[in-house]
Amino acid sequence: MKTELACGREGSPVHMKALTCEETVTYFLLDNILFLHTGAMLSSFKLPIVIRAEINLVLVALTALGLFSRLYGITFPKAVVFDEVYYGQFVSLYTKQVFFIDESGPPLGHMILAFGAYIGGFDGNFIWNRIGAEYSSNVPVWSLRLIPALAGSLCVPLCYIVLVELGYSHHAALGAALLFLMENSLIVQSRFMLLESVLIFFLLLAVVSYLRFHNSQSSSPLRLVWLLLTGVTCTCAVGVKYMGLFTYLLLLGLAAVHTWQLIGDRTLSRGAVLVQVLTRFLGLVVLPLLLYLGCFYMHLTLLYRSGPHDQMMSSAFQASLEGGLARITRGQPLEVAYGSQVTLRSVSSKPIPCWLHSHKANYPIRYENGRGSSHQQQVTCYPFKDVNNWWIIKDPGRQDLVVSSPPRPVRHGDVVQLLHGITSRYLNTHDVAAPMSPHAQEVSGYIDFNVSMPVQNLWKVDIVNRETEQEVWKTFMSEVRLVHVNTSAVLRLSGSSLPEWGFRQLEVVGDKIYKGYQPSGVWNVEEHRYGRSQEQKERELELHSPTHIDINRNLTFIAKFLELQWRMLTVKHEESEHKYSSSPLDWISMNTNIAYWLHHTGNAQIHLIGNLVTWSMGNVALMGYLLLFLSYLLRRRRKIYDIPEASWVQLLQAGAVCAGGWAVNYMPFFLMEKTLFLYHYLPALTFQILLIPVVLEHVHTHILRCTSHRRALHGVVLAGLSSVYLTFWKFSPLTYGHPELSAEQLASLRWRDSWDILFRRR
Repeated sequence: MKTELACGREGSPVHMKALTCEETVTYFLLDNILFLHTGAMLSSFKLPIVIRAEINLVLVALTALGLFSRLYGITFPKAVVFDEVYYGQFVSLYTKQVFFIDESGPPLGHMILAFGAYIGGFDGNFIWNRIGAEYSSNVPVWSLRLIPALAGSLCVPLCYIVLVELGYSHHAALGAALLFLMENSLIVQSRFMLLESVLIFFLLLAVVSYLRFHNSQSSSPLRLVWLLLTGVTCTCAVGVKYMGLFTYLLLLGLAAVHTWQLIGDRTLSRGAVLVQVLTRFLGLVVLPLLLYLGCFYMHLTLLYRSGPHDQMMSSAFQASLEGGLARITRGQPLEVAYGSQVTLRSVSSKPIPCWLHSHKANYPIRYENGRGSSHQQQVTCYPFKDVNNWWIIKDPGRQDLVVSSPPRPVRHGDVVQLLHGITSRYLNTHDVAAPMSPHAQEVSGYIDFNVSMPVQNLWKVDIVNRETEQEVWKTFMSEVRLVHVNTSAVLRLSGSSLPEWGFRQLEVVGDKIYKGYQPSGVWNVEEHRYGRSQEQKERELELHSPTHIDINRNLTFIAKFLELQWRMLTVKHEESEHKYSSSPLDWISMNTNIAYWLHHTGNAQIHLIGNLVTWSMGNVALMGYLLLFLSYLLRRRRKIYDIPEASWVQLLQAGAVCAGGWAVNYMPFFLMEKTLFLYHYLPALTFQILLIPVVLEHVHTHILRCTSHRRALHGVVLAGLSSVYLTFWKFSPLTYGHPELSAEQLASLRWRDSWDILFRRR
């Protein structure tokens, strides 16, 4: 049975349709349910829709002042300022995607500076050869200096937030931010293409993130975000400079203490405790490790072209770079065979490589100390590509010097002779003292002088990495020890340089006490070709001709990372004493300064000089905190509790962050054997500045009981801030480089005799 039914209601479309009874009832129910649901939804909305937000105007004002103080006139001077000459070279190489290695720190800091160059459209074409060189029109000075300036600006509000998260008043937080804002040295370091301001930004952000995580309720959805942000910012700090590792370890220690307290909380179940411990381990250890690897992955991906630092890396690493060793060695056979012509590079040679080498000169009959030699042909390690680096792998049982068909590969354990390609002398060692290392054997090119000195030129091939590269001697891949058959001495690089008679080349010796794996005794084949000529003259022509090989040794990322990281940690360039270098003891009282830029004709100049009032206040605050801590600790040992437990815990946590941050960023420099500068103290100074309002507020709240004493302290604080401002303003011409001062005005700024402020009298 069907019926015609008008379905709908007033205000809705009316549908006329022939329906069955069942369809009619179902449609009627659905229509009413939809109507009721829609009505309920509409009635739940209330107009107008209002969003309320709380804005800390003090924090906004501090951020604005920080931006103004750091960004104002950052294009002045339009010339290379101090270490911009150093970082600018790496920025240019990044722009051109050319490989380089910088032993001073991981690559993230350079990538950040390079990003500033990228957004400014810098093409990398500028010669960074001297401080004071005028920038050409193609150099976007503003964008190169923008990111360090922004990082330095944001440190001002971060100082405020750190104090608030430590539980101190907004007045104390404001004081810390103002002291940081008016610190001349931090302003100078923020306004140029330098990395200290970026490092300090990540350090402060890491501290804020961890304190926010620690202070958040366990049920807060943002708690995990703050933990992850702590791991990210700690990685960024370490990735900018290795100095960031000190604060990272400090936060790890603080997290370990808090985790230990968490484990002892019996109100939490074992499962909850386990989840908390694993979450912290993943966020503060695993995540930073993965991100650190990611920095290097980006670095190696971006810098895929051959560059000026290739030779510091292994042959296999060089071969992985576009236009590097792979271009020179195109079509190279992989397996070393009898008759192969090879160059042997020492695995340990650094910072520059060297190859096993010989030449027609002989060892002197007697050395300067009276010792005698074999007077045979010299064998050395030579740090340049040269035709005399070529050797022929010979089978001792045959006279052939060419590769057979099919080639007979050399395997682990085989005994070979090495014939010098140009002079046809066999690599030899014997019981004669080496020239510079008398405890080791001399290595020579054997010459028969008919003096009853038997030939000892047999060498056993020991492939030390045969587990991964198999037992066949391979180009690039195989790391080989050459063990002398007669004496069991290992051919190795001693590290000593020969005198003038040896052309200052590196000494090679036979070491009978060689133990374990030592890179100095390991060699790998770099250039390789199959010998085709048996005649000496034809062979010499063959050796002089360039090789054309193509072996694309695709190293895994982990292999490249490990090699690059090891080089960065071990390669040390020769350090010479710098005019503005200083010791850590000079930093505390700021007995030194650094002239960053001097105008070539006038008295305009920029110096790294701190606000002497702030530095003095920081030293007093540090000593004051130590006295407070020790006195409280001793009295608590005697069961005398001068302050509430919450205040004691707050003081301990503030000391761990501020005094601890100062210590871990300052004390390690006493152990470093490198040229040090005043700017190395700036991270420690940042934490010392944070300690000043901590001590003042504690004294105000817990030490001074009398109202008049507290008012006196208010006056001292106001006078101190006024002095900080006046000192900041007094030295601002040396901070910003303008206005230009007269010779008399510059002389008046020399508050310490050790400060080097230069000026021209007119």
